[in-house]
Amino acid sequence: MLVIPAVDIKGGKVVRLTQGLADKETVYSESPVEMAEKWAAFGVKCIHVVDLDGALQGEPKNLKVIGEIARAVKPAIEMGGGIRDIETIERVLDTGVQKVCIGTKALDRKFLAAVSKSGFRETVIVAIDAKDGLVRTKGWVEKTGVKAVDLIKEIADFGIRTVNYTDISKDGMLEGPNISSLKELLAAAKLDIVAAGGITTVDDVKRLKTLAKDGLKGMIIGKALYEGKIDLTEAVKICSQKE
Repeated sequence: MLVIPAVDIKGGKVVRLTQGLADKETVYSESPVEMAEKWAAFGVKCIHVVDLDGALQGEPKNLKVIGEIARAVKPAIEMGGGIRDIETIERVLDTGVQKVCIGTKALDRKFLAAVSKSGFRETVIVAIDAKDGLVRTKGWVEKTGVKAVDLIKEIADFGIRTVNYTDISKDGMLEGPNISSLKELLAAAKLDIVAAGGITTVDDVKRLKTLAKDGLKGMIIGKALYEGKIDLTEAVKICSQKE
């Protein structure tokens, strides 16, 4: 199971938001590249980079520094934030990023069909961000009436294989992940699901590791790493162990 550190970029700096709220921002570093290098040194295989400005403004705003990250570190870089058309997917991949995450456009069936036909099915990850089981878009600020469990079934129909699922109510709260909602999603579709939101302690890591048998492929950890609540070496060791 993958342990994936998160590097969220806003205004060129590494920040963490609480529940996605822009007015609840903590700056952790002036250098996203140095932060990515720090996490890469722990031997992780992937780093999750989010362009928060892009998510809010509808197009990537920090591609220059994200490209610098992709060139500087060995782990694969997956990037999300403002990716809403095929041309932008191509532009992001040209920076050296290996996977792109789409969130807002995951509700657009025509776009999913275009992704499926374009040959990007293996490159695209769908980010499902939900609160109280309902999907949110546009940097988590826009509510929808779409159930996460229904959306994941549609995604499977388009041949996209990987979903990053974030429980917004847990994100940045350091209160533990929502295991019940994860189990519901894992049962809904046979996709590779990566969990995010609320992962706070090594015990949380161990609990999520038990869901490997149900199809959970990894976990994205953010604030708990920045606050020193999880030892990344220990988390990687736990998730590297075979059942």
